[in-house]
Amino acid sequence: MAEGQYILAHDLGTSGNKATLFSIDGKLKGSVVCDYPVHYPHDGWVEQNADDWWKAVCDSTGQLLEGTGVSPSEIACVSFSGTMMGCLIVDKDGRPLRNMLIWADTRGSSQEKFMLDAVDVETGYRITGHRLSASYSAAKLLWIRDNEPELYDKARWMLHPNEYIILKLTGEAVTEYSNASSTNLLDIGKKKWSDELLDAFGIRKNLLPELYPSAHIAGRVTAEAANLCGLLEGTPVVIGGGDGSCACVGAGVVREGKAYNVVGSSSWISMAAREPYYDPQMRTFNWFHLDENLYTPCGTMQAAGYSYAWFRNALCAEERSAGKASGTSAYILINKLVDESPIGAGGLLFLPYLLGERSPLWDHDARGAFIGLGISSGKGDMARAVLEGVAFNLRIILEILSNYTAVGDMVMIGGGVKGETWLQIFADAWRRPLMVPQYLEEATSFGAAVCGGVGIGAYPDFLVAEKFNPPVRVIQPDESKSDAYDKLFAIFSDAYIQLKPIYKSLANFVR
Repeated sequence: MAEGQYILAHDLGTSGNKATLFSIDGKLKGSVVCDYPVHYPHDGWVEQNADDWWKAVCDSTGQLLEGTGVSPSEIACVSFSGTMMGCLIVDKDGRPLRNMLIWADTRGSSQEKFMLDAVDVETGYRITGHRLSASYSAAKLLWIRDNEPELYDKARWMLHPNEYIILKLTGEAVTEYSNASSTNLLDIGKKKWSDELLDAFGIRKNLLPELYPSAHIAGRVTAEAANLCGLLEGTPVVIGGGDGSCACVGAGVVREGKAYNVVGSSSWISMAAREPYYDPQMRTFNWFHLDENLYTPCGTMQAAGYSYAWFRNALCAEERSAGKASGTSAYILINKLVDESPIGAGGLLFLPYLLGERSPLWDHDARGAFIGLGISSGKGDMARAVLEGVAFNLRIILEILSNYTAVGDMVMIGGGVKGETWLQIFADAWRRPLMVPQYLEEATSFGAAVCGGVGIGAYPDFLVAEKFNPPVRVIQPDESKSDAYDKLFAIFSDAYIQLKPIYKSLANFVR
């Protein structure tokens, strides 16, 4: 075990990198966020510049150490969480060849069709634990191959954000099971890259890094990297994992049957399980847990916090201005309007498909919609409809996973659950108690930190997460409101079915 007193965790998210320090006994010492941009060159194209991640990691490390007064010599290890399902190609010297196609990028619809022509959907689902989809890394890599062949030919590795930073820190190109399970190229049962899929898709196997458990020490900080990022040369670097799997551990979901929900830009419901869950309709999917002996059956929707952020940005200029003037979050002011709106927003529905949808619909053409707008509909009704629409969409996922095993209390984490308004809507719409742990926005970083501690031998296993991040409050459902939500949920579920042909027609018009 390393002699340092602290574990440094970097969580490379969609909008920025969060650097967090935890003491070895699980206490939060400090946290710093450095933002970076997301680029939208075309509809459905979502990219980031890998150099922005590296700058954010270096800047946040320096700010965090300075702000906490912690010396680099006190860092026992550094570990990572990062967004999944991406595709960054780098050359033999580790230099990015283009911007990364991040998780929200869905440009590879033609490549998805090619994959499904090469491998039937059931076979792909059984091998990878996921549908074959444009949302995953493989289709994005194939898009580069088909549209930018000169870059594809120069590529040496396909990486995710945390793997790129590990390459910068240590010179080692590695991956682990959780991120690998987000590529559509991993045989999830055999824990190895699928030769069957690689051959069928015509992808070079040498583009894929060596596979390791999440708690593997990838290497140590080099002298060059230490000079740039402020860490000591020789500091151990533990791989960590994909943000979904890190969040699972950070929420304390480290035993079979426990479940949690993350509300961030996207949102997912997941659980810990000994085996993958293969939904007969393939609506949900399976990641690897950070504990290589566990899986995390999961359903992820694209635009949860994104939907609320869109509403704030598009329709709440007054609240943004008032919040800026008073030093109050615009969301707090909008939540006050939500609280004044009745359950069901006066008969107004919102379908939260601003980025298309993954689970449970798997429809890239789906789009957001307000249904039921009337002359009396106000801003508060629209805001409530947005929050309820996200809750209803997640309820579909919850009911699917409940077919696998009974789901009781739900652990809630993420920036979207800081306020009471949305939490109560979730509890009422799902008819379940919600367990809110100590670490919410830091839960994903905390999961990466626990992984780092396991990697260096500070902890015997991942069960320590339960001890370090216990629930601190419980949100109980209001049964009278749940009855009303049951009726509205049935209407919500039917709305997408009725609109599906309209979505297809609109997509064809745009194309």
